[in-house]
Amino acid sequence: QVQLVESGGGSVQAGGSLRLSCVVSGIDFSATHMGWYRQAPGKQRDMVATITSGGFSNYASSVKGRFTISRDNAKNMVYLQMNSLKPEDTGVYYCNLPSYGYEFRGQGTQVTVSS
Repeated sequence: QVQLVESGGGSVQAGGSLRLSCVVSGIDFSATHMGWYRQAPGKQRDMVATITSGGFSNYASSVKGRFTISRDNAKNMVYLQMNSLKPEDTGVYYCNLPSYGYEFRGQGTQVTVSS
């Protein structure tokens, strides 16, 4: 059974930073591409960043240069370092397995950025 548990969200002012974490179980983590996406109220969900099993990352244009995705295969964890946060980054952030679309996700972690 695949399980994902996100943590690290919170409320910050614009310009601040947060680091999100996601621990994953029930899969061969080191062989699995991972990603983070977010959903704001009334808005479509956005893929924020992905990282391949080999460690290659890709970012949405809206977060490039501000966010960094990373993984620790020894701990089955994926991280999202978010710097220079903007109010439009507000939303619930989920980690997921991009190869399965949005089929697997955790409960999410809320990020609120105030201006």
